[in-house]
Order: sequence, then C-alpha cells, then structure tokens
Amino acid sequence: MPEFSTASAAELATCHSDLQRLFNEVVKHVDCKIIDGYRGKAEQNAAVVGGRSTLKWPLGKHNKAPSLAVDVMPYPVDWSDSPANIEHLNYFAGIVRGIAYMMGINVRWGHDWNKDGRPDVRGLVDRPHWELI
Repeated sequence: MPEFSTASAAELATCHSDLQRLFNEVVKHVDCKIIDGYRGKAEQNAAVVGGRSTLKWPLGKHNKAPSLAVDVMPYPVDWSDSPANIEHLNYFAGIVRGIAYMMGINVRWGHDWNKDGRPDVRGLVDRPHWELI
C-alpha cells in the first residue's frame, strides 16, 4: 500500500485535520505527492508572480494556519496539459471526490471551482489544488 514520503507527510501536517484525514485515506488507494500545504507570505506572493495563484498573501486558503488548501499530484507527476495527463488527473479527482463524500468532507477541486462536475475552462486552472469549503 502506498504511503506518503517524509516530505509529503510534513507538508500535509500543515493542513487542516479534515484535509489530513482525507489525503491519508486517498494515498491508500492512489499513490500521490503533497506539493504544498501552508504557504507563508513569500511563498504565496511567489505563487502569484509565477501564475500558480491569483490571491496575494494573506487572502489564499493556503495562507491560513492550519492550511485550508492543499496541492496534491498523483504519480507519475506530470505537469503537462497533454490529453492523457488531463484524463489521469480527472480520474484522480474522481477518487478524491468519492472518498471525500464518503468521509463527509466538503472539498472543491481547483479545476472545477463551481463544483458542477465538469472541469472549468475559464479562469485559473489549478489541477493540483484542493480546498475545504
């Protein structure tokens, strides 16, 4: 059974307990990596400059302590927009959503901001992002 690396576990530990419970269950089913949990001021503002966020410090959910957002990627980590990778990330999102639903944890995916079950095509596409709502 997959488990988080020390680095992933440390990032996840900066997150709200519901996100910790959720992704500790998800990793039992799909091997994945925690990219970001809590972000300090410098990290958050760098994410804005790099186009990975639209919210400056302290407005992002990553900026709360504990973090109300987490960035997670399934293995193999692939940052491309290839059709095969997008399909892989959509599949992963379905697993996360299903497990969250079964656990009673209300989350939103950064590729389906309005939670209509269809990936958003306008605005910021943030496929690794999951947040509590």
